[in-house]
Amino acid sequence: MSHAHSSPGADGAAPAALSEGLAALQSTLDRLAAATEREHERAAHREKIIDRLHDDNQLLRRGELQAMLDPIRTALYRLHDMVRRESLRWAGGPADPPDPAHVGPLLSAIADEIAEALARAGAERYTVEPGDLFDQARHRPVGTVPDRAEVIIGQATGAGSYRAARQNASAESI
Repeated sequence: MSHAHSSPGADGAAPAALSEGLAALQSTLDRLAAATEREHERAAHREKIIDRLHDDNQLLRRGELQAMLDPIRTALYRLHDMVRRESLRWAGGPADPPDPAHVGPLLSAIADEIAEALARAGAERYTVEPGDLFDQARHRPVGTVPDRAEVIIGQATGAGSYRAARQNASAESI
């Protein structure tokens, strides 16, 4: 029986080297696990920041929308109050009938309130004259004139029309 291959020094060195290799591998795995955990913590922190920024952005947008609507809301409150007041005055009954001469100025005042609200909302006024060519992007048809080769605006109030300043050719006149 030959013992050349089974010397005690050679047999003890292999398990020691294997043990050292396993320890080094375990140390590397521990460092990777710690690094991965730190990356997960950073990712969770980034997600919290993104969520907070998104919430802040939504809050700002709601605030901007409310600020944009405030002048319109104020004009509508004034218009409501004016129309309600006149409605109550006109509902006085047959004993105190309203003067028909007040209708024109009342409607004019209502139109002025509406024009002011539109201006505050960014609408710009433009004038439409009878005989102007019809532009589908800017005008709303009110009628037709038979036997014409071109479409014209057959009726204009002379008071002007409105177009939203923020919209392009798709805006209609009112």
